[in-house]
Parts: sequence; C-alpha cells; structure tokens
Amino acid sequence: MRAVLILIVVLAVALVVGDRVAVVVAQNEIGRRVAAAYDLPQPPRVVIGGFPFLTQAVDGHYPEIDIRVGDWTGEDITVRDLDVRLTEVTAPLTDLLNRRTENLVAATATATAVVPYDSVRGFAPDGVESVAPGPDGLRVTGTFPVQGLSIPAIVVVTVAPADDGIEVTPVSAQSTAGGPAIPLSLLRSVLTFTVPLRQLPLGARLTAIEPGADGLHVTAVAHDVPFADAP
Repeated sequence: MRAVLILIVVLAVALVVGDRVAVVVAQNEIGRRVAAAYDLPQPPRVVIGGFPFLTQAVDGHYPEIDIRVGDWTGEDITVRDLDVRLTEVTAPLTDLLNRRTENLVAATATATAVVPYDSVRGFAPDGVESVAPGPDGLRVTGTFPVQGLSIPAIVVVTVAPADDGIEVTPVSAQSTAGGPAIPLSLLRSVLTFTVPLRQLPLGARLTAIEPGADGLHVTAVAHDVPFADAP
C-alpha cells in the first residue's frame, strides 16, 4: 500500500510538472508570435487561464488568455499599460509546439490601454498648452484665435471613438482673462481634432474612452481574431 501511495504521489507530481512545463511552452510561443506580428521589442507576458492546462490543450480550447504588452507604439502614438484579453481561443497544442498559427483563433479580443495626456496634446492645434481632467470634465487650456483675437481660455471637451481615432470636441469654454463664456461656434472649427489611434493590436477597434488621472483609458474590441498572418 505504501508503495502504491508513493507511486500515486510521484505520478501526481509528474503530471503537475508536465502541465506547468506545457503551459510555459504554449505561453512563450503565443508571446513570440504576437511580438513578431506587431514588431514589439520583446515578447509580451502571456498568461493562459485555467487549470489544468493539459486538458485544455488536448481539447484545443482555452476560455481565456491574457497578453500583457506594456508600452506599445503605433500610428505615431505610444500608449501605456496595453493589455489584451483573448476569450474562447481555439489553438491546438500540436500547432503551438510546431509554430503553426493557421488554426489559432480567438472569438473575442478586448484591449485596454492608457493614452497619456501629453500624447493627446501632441495632436492638438497650436495654442493648446495642456490637456488634463478637471472637476467639470476633460479640460484643454491654452490661447485660441477668436474673431482675430488671441483669447486665453479653458475649454471643456468630450472624447469619443471615431473611424479615424479619438475625436476631441469642445462643449463649453470660458475665457481666463474674464468676461462671458466664449460661443462654441467660434471654437469648434479651431479646437476639434483627432488623435490617430484607430485600433490596437490584433485588429481591436476603439469602443470606449474614459478620461482618467493619468490619461485616456481606452478600450478596443475585435471578433474572430486569427493569428494566421503572424510571421
């Protein structure tokens, strides 16, 4: 009986070790493919959820895979804290081990990232001095041309996903030099601009934008994401 118990323990340990080795191999391969596909300086950290891994691998189905990229640059803009969550991933283990990706598909890819306010300001019109959150919403501060005059003002703006990126639109303005509110009609043509971030890696397109203390927190989603085009 003692020998049987020892054998069971040894087999259990071997299975756990084998499971962990297999998941590391799969995670490293997915990270390598993502890094190659999007010219990342180093492979991202990949975490395949669920335990045991081997039962998922045998089935070729993974409910959730997290890809933690960190900083990412695209479309002349750098974002921070880029994370991509893949759900309902089809990826046969033999394909991963043999570096074949034609059968690797995610039902949904949800990417989140932070666009720093300095990056937003870099695409703003001349005269914008700062972009930062305020008590009444996202504020753009600067000096703007209004009917031939340069007026210092604080402008409250909204941000929303658009076909060509993040659309910034003024909704109210107040001169910091005193006086009444500046009519929006005089500012819309001057201070409506776009930050060119149409999508994040894996083809995820912007669906939501929320101003935060450290920048614009963006969410992007893609469906039926294949890895077949990865080098």
